[in-house]
Parts: sequence; structure tokens; C-alpha cells
Amino acid sequence: MKKTKPNYKRIYEDILTYKYPEKRSLCLSILSKSFFSVKDVIKINDIIFPPSKGSEKSENQKHRSYDKFAVMEMLDYQQKNKLNNTQLAAHFNLSRNTVAKWKKQFLVSRIA
Repeated sequence: MKKTKPNYKRIYEDILTYKYPEKRSLCLSILSKSFFSVKDVIKINDIIFPPSKGSEKSENQKHRSYDKFAVMEMLDYQQKNKLNNTQLAAHFNLSRNTVAKWKKQFLVSRIA
């Protein structure tokens, strides 16, 4: 069975059209792209729904999932910006243990 990805562009266009039309101008640069990367989804989500504090933030974090392309994009970001695992985790609101697991899973398999 083939897995399909959500059409983030359509989802966010609908949200902006029906709920937050005043924020559309802030998101035009992202919406003009034909493909949404993980960074784009996180960025547009933060624009539309400003980050909250406390338990709501940690509750929302539990429902995120990343495909292999997204993980590799984040690990490349870490290498380009010379960040350690803690800094990368803070930047993308991840657990540093998750970053370490990804590095073990994806980068070690590249070398072997």
C-alpha cells in the first residue's frame, strides 16, 4: 500500500483563506513554493499559530512525525550551521535524544 503525504500547501491555503486572511501576506513567500519542506511547514505554522508556552506546546509536539527526507534535511542543517545536538533540538523543538537517535540511525548507516 502506498503512503500519501498531506498536501500542506492546500491545507495552509485553506486555513489562511477561511480563518486568518490577515496573515496571508506574511505567508506568501512560503505559499509560492511548489514543494513544502519540513522547515517551511514549521515556519508557516509558527506564523499562523504563534508558539505557545508550557504544557500546550509539549502536548502539540507529541503529534509531529518526520519522514527520512525531513530528518536528513535537519541533520544537514546541523552540519551546515555547526550545531550540536542540543542546539539543533532547541531550534526545531525536538528532544536531543531524538536527534542522537536519528544520527545513529541515518548517519551511521551511510558510513557502513
